[in-house]
Amino acid sequence: MSRRCELTGVGPMVGHNVSHSNIKTKRRFLPALSPATLASEALGQSFKLRITNAALRTLDFRGGLDIFLVKAKDEDLSPRALKIKRQVKAKLSESAAA
Repeated sequence: MSRRCELTGVGPMVGHNVSHSNIKTKRRFLPALSPATLASEALGQSFKLRITNAALRTLDFRGGLDIFLVKAKDEDLSPRALKIKRQVKAKLSESAAA
């Protein structure tokens, strides 16, 4: 399982531990990932995704999973999230046409 957010694409970053004597050693900054069950209003279904805590706050701010996915770039999304995005777009266009 990769350490990458399924919605924002945030992954590990690299940097240095810096000692008092200014000796630098490599380290990794890992994203704060947590498993979340997110509900889609358009599909009437919930999905389990591994996302960052910041992405969870962004979802709440924007108004839910459907709105977030429609506005998200395809490059940032995981294959699972991309599949959900396609389903949501199809459902929304179907309901708009009717």
